[in-house]
Amino acid sequence: MGMTNPLVNFAKGFWFPFNSFFFVKRHPRLYPFIVLPVLINVISFCLVIYFGFDFYRNLVMSRVPQGDAWYWLILNYFLLLLAIVVVLVFVFFTFAVVGSLLASPFNEVLSERTEFLLGGHASEEPFSFPSFLRSAGKSMLTESKKIGLFLLGMVLLLLLYLLPLLGAMLYPILSVIWTAFFLVMEYTGYVFTRKGLSFKEQRQIVYRNAALMSGFGLGLFCLLAIPFLQFFCIPLGVVGAVRLLAEANELGVTTEG
Repeated sequence: MGMTNPLVNFAKGFWFPFNSFFFVKRHPRLYPFIVLPVLINVISFCLVIYFGFDFYRNLVMSRVPQGDAWYWLILNYFLLLLAIVVVLVFVFFTFAVVGSLLASPFNEVLSERTEFLLGGHASEEPFSFPSFLRSAGKSMLTESKKIGLFLLGMVLLLLLYLLPLLGAMLYPILSVIWTAFFLVMEYTGYVFTRKGLSFKEQRQIVYRNAALMSGFGLGLFCLLAIPFLQFFCIPLGVVGAVRLLAEANELGVTTEG
């Protein structure tokens, strides 16, 4: 990319997950590789919501202290609010993790087809279900390693949260930054893995385009947090990542197509 204002690149990166919808709309050949991941996302989201609030109702509510005094009422509302926030955070991250893991084999194909449409060197061989199954195990293994690293980071941040005052102030900021970084590495990773790049080389590309990538990660985070639109976050993130790397001149292709 040319020398441009980092704020401009940040804003451009932010909108890539959203405007990738119009790219997909112009290319119906991508639809078959999006329908199943979206369906997986809807099912996993419903299951996470069900079990999350079932846990909330059966375990949390039964342990909320009761009393007639005014201070018990205040404490009761405070604990209920805290429990709701915890459950929502659980739902948010579990949905992101489970959805990414289950949809990873489809994302591999979607990423490859998107690169081909942009003029890349991805194969345009007809989709083969046997070959898809052969690559599915490898994709899910790679995805499991990424998710493990992400969860480790979240656990460490949770320990930071236990620190008085400072932890409470830093945790929300650092957790958003860590999640955005994970989302960037998650969706660009399909391209990087296909190119045979090491994790060090992947990080170098991300850091080289820090403003663009930061905007992209935050855009994905926001899309994932918007009700109903979150179902489309994974396929739009995959398509957006390929287009983003093309925008950054890391693929040698154009974002048009």
